[in-house]
Amino acid sequence: MNDALTYDQQVEAILAYNQPLLDSFQDWLAHSGVSAKTIQSHVDNMAFFATYLVYYDPLQRLDEATSGDVWMFLSDWFPRKALWASATSVRAYLASFRKFFRWMGDTEHVPQEKVTEVLTMLKDERDAFLRAVAAW
Repeated sequence: MNDALTYDQQVEAILAYNQPLLDSFQDWLAHSGVSAKTIQSHVDNMAFFATYLVYYDPLQRLDEATSGDVWMFLSDWFPRKALWASATSVRAYLASFRKFFRWMGDTEHVPQEKVTEVLTMLKDERDAFLRAVAAW
């Protein structure tokens, strides 16, 4: 990001950039026949992940997130920072990440290789994420 901008300005710019992605994801979910409650859950989960991406340097947009970012979020940050973190919420996040990254790949917001990398990591590390939340 532009070093001339303050941290708050950078965060504001990234969140403004992310909002159309979240809106489009929500529209896609609505057209896929998912319930309103499930749509809201997936969008809220990805919005919270977007907040995580601007919590530390380097500040990142949703379309810049990598499997490493998702791994750090699920294995460390979410269990420590979210008071509602539980096995159930981790499973919900796993589903949200799968849907979101598939959508990002299908709409060419990210390369298909990134989608495959994230989906593989989510599958391979599922039990580790559940153990991490249980440890807190």
